[in-house]
Formats: sequence, structure tokens, C-alpha cells
Amino acid sequence: MRPPCLLLDIDGVLVPFPDADGSTPATHARHDVVPAGRSADNPVTVWLDPAHGLMLMEVILTGLVAPVWCTSWRQDATTLIGPLLGLPPLPHVDLPRPQITTSHPNGYLWKRDHVDAWLADAPAVWIDDDFTGLDHAWAAERTTEGTPTLLVQPDPHLGLQPEHLTEVAAWVSQLPTPRAA
Repeated sequence: MRPPCLLLDIDGVLVPFPDADGSTPATHARHDVVPAGRSADNPVTVWLDPAHGLMLMEVILTGLVAPVWCTSWRQDATTLIGPLLGLPPLPHVDLPRPQITTSHPNGYLWKRDHVDAWLADAPAVWIDDDFTGLDHAWAAERTTEGTPTLLVQPDPHLGLQPEHLTEVAAWVSQLPTPRAA
């Protein structure tokens, strides 16, 4: 059994959404990045907390999870966001660019069907700010069927907090460890 995938979203998790007054947490620094296919004279501004890189590396270096970007940033997560946080290159779930007007076109997060197919029967902990009750039911069903699945849902205006990664570490430590063949 391989370590569970640690699926990481960016928007609302590492890049918080501004409050009603337009403010972001004081811990976050401004960066202008140019995603693939975008003109250099039209960058995207993101606000990142440098502590997130350190916190994520603590979890990654345990070897108990296999980190994977799971974001509409796709490959740009590895080339633009990860380096700003001091993260190594990570694989990503190759999500499509859906033509949708809501992130929950079927009542659950649009990424879920793609993630489910990508994971197959791999255990996973998924950090995203946009889950619905149907997503939580999906995770509970996977777990009941023998595929441990944990969803961690930060407040999109605050983003990832230390307690979220404490929850991840505690959950992973409760999983059965692989046996040597």
C-alpha cells in the first residue's frame, strides 16, 4: 500500500480570497505571476504565506503522504506557486478546463469526478476550500468501502492553517502501515 495522496488546492487554500473590504491576511505577501497562456503584461496577483511552504514540507518530509497539486492552476502550480513557497516540483492532477458557471454543477465540487478516476483505489487526504455535503458523503463512502479518504476544508478567507496539517498528520498516523513483502 502506497502512502495516501495529499491533494492540494491553491485558491482559497494557499491563496485566500479577499474579505468584503478587499483585505487578505497580514501573513501573506503579494506576488505577481504569469500563468501559461497569459500575457506577461497581464499578470495574476496572488497572496501567499511563506510559512505555508515550511508547514507543508514538514508533512511532506515525513514520507507518510504523496503530495499532488489538485487545482485549476494545473502545471502552473509547480512552476509558479510551488517555487514561491519553497516547495519541490510536485505532480498534478490534470484537470480539464470545464465550461461551468458554478463550482458545483452537479451539487458537488466539479473536480471530484476527475479526482475519483485519478485516485482509483488510492487512499487520499484532499485539502480544498469548496466541498459540499455530497463531497463529504463521497469521502465517507470511499472510507467505508476500504479506501481511507479525508477532506480538509479551510475557510477560503483565511486559507490553510497549522491545525489543518495537524489534522492531516494525525489522520495519516492512524492508517495501517504497509507491510514489507
